[in-house]
Amino acid sequence: MDLDVFVSAHRAEWDRLDALLSRRRSLSGAEADELVTLYQRTATHLSLIQSSAPDPQLTGRLSRLVARARGAVTGTRRASWRDVTRFLTQGFPAAVYRARHWWVPTALLSTAAAALLGWWIGTHPEVQAAIAAPGELRSLTRPGGEYETYYSSHPAAAFAAQVWTNNAEAAAMCLVLGVFLGLPVLWILFENMLNLGVGIGLMSSAGRLDTFLGLVLPHGLLELTAVFVAAGTGLKLGWTVIDPGPRSRRTALAEEGRAALGMAIGLALVLFVSGAIEGFVTPSGLPTWARISIGIVAELAFLTYVYVLGGRAARSGETGDVSAAERSATLPTAA
Repeated sequence: MDLDVFVSAHRAEWDRLDALLSRRRSLSGAEADELVTLYQRTATHLSLIQSSAPDPQLTGRLSRLVARARGAVTGTRRASWRDVTRFLTQGFPAAVYRARHWWVPTALLSTAAAALLGWWIGTHPEVQAAIAAPGELRSLTRPGGEYETYYSSHPAAAFAAQVWTNNAEAAAMCLVLGVFLGLPVLWILFENMLNLGVGIGLMSSAGRLDTFLGLVLPHGLLELTAVFVAAGTGLKLGWTVIDPGPRSRRTALAEEGRAALGMAIGLALVLFVSGAIEGFVTPSGLPTWARISIGIVAELAFLTYVYVLGGRAARSGETGDVSAAERSATLPTAA
């Protein structure tokens, strides 16, 4: 494309669009139709320039012009409670459901890795000795030791808030850092599974694995599921960088990135529930079977939410992306 010729051919249209957008009085019907037509043409011109002859100054001018025209054509829109309801009943569960082929294997493989690490640590005294001195290991695993008192070492509300903040941050990092080919996500997963495996191994070697599981399972089922969903989605985002499929890489990353951003908000709510369980249920005086039952009910409720509501929304075309009216127009990129 000869950029100078292209600009000369279409400058009058851009100037006319700018003039219509600058009008202080209401446009007539014919002028409104003209504005829509010029908006569509200018958006196509911008797409052609970006793909064939990118020029920073011209691209900036047309981007601003298209943005102004889009606002004039579509109007401004404020978020409402209807948007929140749609997100919670369709967008978020559909996004989690669509990513199930990534986070379910992630969950299974990670859990198996934690169990294997726990078995290795629990059956090899030399590995335990490399983790800490015998006296320190006893202070961790004995009745009333640090593994047990950890959950009641702070006021319940403050502890729940701290746990929620830490877990939400880890989930957000998985989602955001997934774009780096998923490698940081694998490291975050490894750290989480290593911590879990060390706890399993040390407590099992002390003959107190049942106590450890009674403390971890009430909140851990939902908490780890949220982490696995975030990690699986991050890995999916990383794979999109490698293989965007039939979409352009730019379009694919935009769509998956917006869905991941929405998922971060939804998972923060899920982790809020698991944090509340960890702060108020795990250290409570309830019998172990009751605490674990609460954790199982919370986990089953989330899975039902994803597979029933999310599955239904996904089959109806919901992707977890923002609505079509709120996306930037997708236009041809070939001359």
